[in-house]
Amino acid sequence: MLFSQLIQRLIQDTTEKSLPLFSVELCLCVTIVLMLLVRLFSVDRFLPACVVAVIGAAAALACSWLQYRQIFGIPDAEPSKLFTGLLIHDSFTVYFRAFLSLFLLLTVALTSLTGIPDDEDSPDFYSLLFGATIGMMLMASANSLLMLFVAVEMASVPSYAMVGFLKGRKASSEAALKYVVYGAGAAGVMLYGISLLCGVLGTADMSLLATRFAEAAAGGSGGLADPELRTATLGILLIMVGLAFKLSLVPFHFWCPDAFEGASAEVAGFLSIASKAGAFALLVRLCVALLGAPGTESLMTSFGTGLGLIACLTMTLGNLAAYGQSNLKRMLAYSTIAHAGYMVMSVSALLVMSSSADSATLKSDIAHAMEGLLYYLFVYMFMNLGAFAVIALVRNYTFGETIDDVRGLISQSPVLCVVMLICMFSLVGLPPFGGFVGKLFIFASTYKAGDVHKFMYVVLAFGALNTVFSLFYYMRVLRVMFLEQRPAEASPVPVRFASWESAFVLTLALFVLLLGVAPYVMSSTANTAAQSLALFR
Repeated sequence: MLFSQLIQRLIQDTTEKSLPLFSVELCLCVTIVLMLLVRLFSVDRFLPACVVAVIGAAAALACSWLQYRQIFGIPDAEPSKLFTGLLIHDSFTVYFRAFLSLFLLLTVALTSLTGIPDDEDSPDFYSLLFGATIGMMLMASANSLLMLFVAVEMASVPSYAMVGFLKGRKASSEAALKYVVYGAGAAGVMLYGISLLCGVLGTADMSLLATRFAEAAAGGSGGLADPELRTATLGILLIMVGLAFKLSLVPFHFWCPDAFEGASAEVAGFLSIASKAGAFALLVRLCVALLGAPGTESLMTSFGTGLGLIACLTMTLGNLAAYGQSNLKRMLAYSTIAHAGYMVMSVSALLVMSSSADSATLKSDIAHAMEGLLYYLFVYMFMNLGAFAVIALVRNYTFGETIDDVRGLISQSPVLCVVMLICMFSLVGLPPFGGFVGKLFIFASTYKAGDVHKFMYVVLAFGALNTVFSLFYYMRVLRVMFLEQRPAEASPVPVRFASWESAFVLTLALFVLLLGVAPYVMSSTANTAAQSLALFR
């Protein structure tokens, strides 16, 4: 093929196939450019950056909805490769694009209500926020190990700046510095793992990893006695280090409490949800890409049980460490760590079940294991953002974010207290809230994986016990809010029922209730998105 023909083919593939399916990310890119132009020409005096951000996020959500209607209306729609195979477009990708677009719109709305950032810094802040969201969308659609690294860094670098965005606060600057240093180390380890895996398997295309794994395992035991598999396994483990850092899994969780405490509640809420969603999407992509290689079944079982062990440690440490916290953001940081452990249970179950499944049941196992994860992430968006929104609104009046600042709050702002109660009960996993249904899905897939490997029953027991453990520190906050008197010297928090703040948090709480009472609203969508993962292989 002549060079001119190659260029023409590349241009045709980009303009006719890739760009139309890349419309959501393009909307966010255009919004970033517009916000920078607004700052450059001082138009932000007349057109606030938050208005541009709301329009851009709404446009991205509308494009996601159009893609959702198009691809979810076609049963078993074949995935499309974009930009010469760097990205993949399927139901799983569209699900996370819609998820992140909706969450971005909710985050922009929250920052508009709370006034963080201020008018002077809002174009810069929203540019970072949208840039990080683009990186997380690329994480969900990555089809190349090189794109995996680029997407993770594109999501991480703006996050570092947002953590330290509160200028003049020592805690914020210190948290951002720690986050940068740890993040740089994790990125270096992950890049080294990518180089090892690409070097051994001879490809960066994630859709070919299972085939190359099978070729590397041919004629051997399929275990770590094979030199090629040993090196490839080391590469996978190093990549997992980078993803574990993004997910704040033990023992790579140490950055999370400091970063959440130093950042504003709005940024902490964004990192606790969007960052986890992108990292889980990428983790699932990588795990599914490795499944089904003949001769590597024992290796996949080891990976699955290893993730199960990490899930047990993460849940336990997160819940136990949250007990002694007086700062609400730090407490929710440890809660975020614990919930990451719950969600890792489904990925562990996926690997364990798939290691013993034949080709006829592999798709079903993937769908059932991932349906719970996708559903739980969707519920987690509303219940965790609701908790951080209450903290942010209280901070605006009291200038504090500790348990003492919400003491006796029921006498002044009953709406905030009721919303916090709904979100906390859902985070525990009590019926009839959405968190209960999400945990039920995840625990069911873990129980099924126990038929393949008995250790998964231990993982399930740890999940159930940690659900009980978490009840105590969540109830501690509610006890202080509902049952204790408001101190006379405490600043008042007069959030009225008929206000935009109340409307926002009540909307989040209503979604938590709806997803618990009527889970079929999202379960079928989550199942369809999960089934596309089998086609991705």
